[in-house]
Amino acid sequence: MAFNPDPYISKTPGFPKEGITFYDISPILEDSEVVRLAMTALADLARPMQPDIIAGVDARGFLFALPLALELGCGMVMVRKAGKLPGALFEQSYALEYGEARLSIQASRQLRGKRVVLCDDLLATGGTLEASARLVDQCGGILAGAVCVIELTGLKGRDRLDCQVAALQTYEF
Repeated sequence: MAFNPDPYISKTPGFPKEGITFYDISPILEDSEVVRLAMTALADLARPMQPDIIAGVDARGFLFALPLALELGCGMVMVRKAGKLPGALFEQSYALEYGEARLSIQASRQLRGKRVVLCDDLLATGGTLEASARLVDQCGGILAGAVCVIELTGLKGRDRLDCQVAALQTYEF
């Protein structure tokens, strides 16, 4: 039987502003059996992408990336918000609703020639994952795919990614 994450995703209409629904993955994390089921389902989505490395996207993507890497027997790297990593970095800017943000990855991470799967909690407009994909490319990695717990299909974020994308749960907006 397939895992249905919907009962474990809290929905808060009007947050952070009117017209937006906030989808919160926190309830998934509260029960060890639910976490185990979610991680098994996420691994089933990522396994066909044959990753060597899972790239967890700051910050909630980290919650799923490390257990996913352990489940798949591969490594994990962190894609961090700007200013959070020491040393030589690759950086990538992306647009926010009001302004711009940057993501970074350490240049010393060993991604060259490795198949990398991005992991985040939510795919909405795709800006964060697109910036992460560009970082993988800058590091010489091969973008093998992206997995998320939730995808908001109406925002068409997957159209910004040149790879296979899979999500445990989809909502239109």
